[in-house]
Amino acid sequence: MVSLNRNLILAFLCVLLCFVSFSNAQLSANFYGTSCPNLQTIVRNAMTQAVNREARLGASVLRLFFHDCFVNGCDASILLDDTSTFIGEKNANPNRNSARGYEVIDTIKTQVEAACPNVVSCADILALAAREGTVLLGGPSWAVPLGRRDARTASQSAANTQIPAPSSSLTTLISMFSAKGLNARDMTALSGSHTIGQARCTTFRNRIYNDTNIDPQFAATRRATCPASGGDANLAPLDIQTPNRFDNDYYQNLVIRRGLLHSDQELFNGGSQDALVRSYSNNGASFRSDFAAAMVKMGNISPLTGTNGEIRTNCRAIN
Repeated sequence: MVSLNRNLILAFLCVLLCFVSFSNAQLSANFYGTSCPNLQTIVRNAMTQAVNREARLGASVLRLFFHDCFVNGCDASILLDDTSTFIGEKNANPNRNSARGYEVIDTIKTQVEAACPNVVSCADILALAAREGTVLLGGPSWAVPLGRRDARTASQSAANTQIPAPSSSLTTLISMFSAKGLNARDMTALSGSHTIGQARCTTFRNRIYNDTNIDPQFAATRRATCPASGGDANLAPLDIQTPNRFDNDYYQNLVIRRGLLHSDQELFNGGSQDALVRSYSNNGASFRSDFAAAMVKMGNISPLTGTNGEIRTNCRAIN
């Protein structure tokens, strides 16, 4: 009887361990090792061409990945076009007239389909492209877990409510990232993606005209191209020092009150993230390490795996 119970316990433990192992192994950096061995080279080459053509695209694709993952997980739902019978996420408030880089993902998908038809998801292509764009602009690299599948649905309402706004307070930022399984340190590290890219006047107008925790000379510089009314689409670099280089200047800007967005400066405004911001401003290696780890963590938000979802042949449309 004792032997029987021991065997039952061992069998149960085996099943439990196998289940845990399977759950953790759903995404793997080597997922396409045999089914599409040249995948990462294809993505890297296409992103190199895109960034060489326009450096800002590295930041644009990274932002697409962030906005994808924060709405029902990293499932490429952001890539779906609206149709007469389908409302996607491209025209949600955080994406309309600002999300860009879709054509880069289209190009990569076309090349991947030519090499490995019906194998690689758009969600995984976007995850890899975000990494390559970061690296090409001088940022860290990381092993991208793969094996995501593509959503057959999208949610404009979730995109409108679950992506943090540029007017967000620190409390709101921490709460919204926490809802996705990301802690305050992850949030502060991921915000460092604003070391590259541009923002539209409409996203920072209130900050440069009404916020008091802003360097006056910086505010005056930004007002020159962002009037109190009109000029909504006028662009300014998120990092005034090195807008096309991935580094820790973003945090140095925050310390001297030169964050472009209200939500940026909230990270250094007498709150819980001040010490970490100051640490990143002095230690670029620490930021790079934390950013890479947080990107992997963000990329693990609610992926579709196994038989869920699909492998789209066109990233803009459900099969």
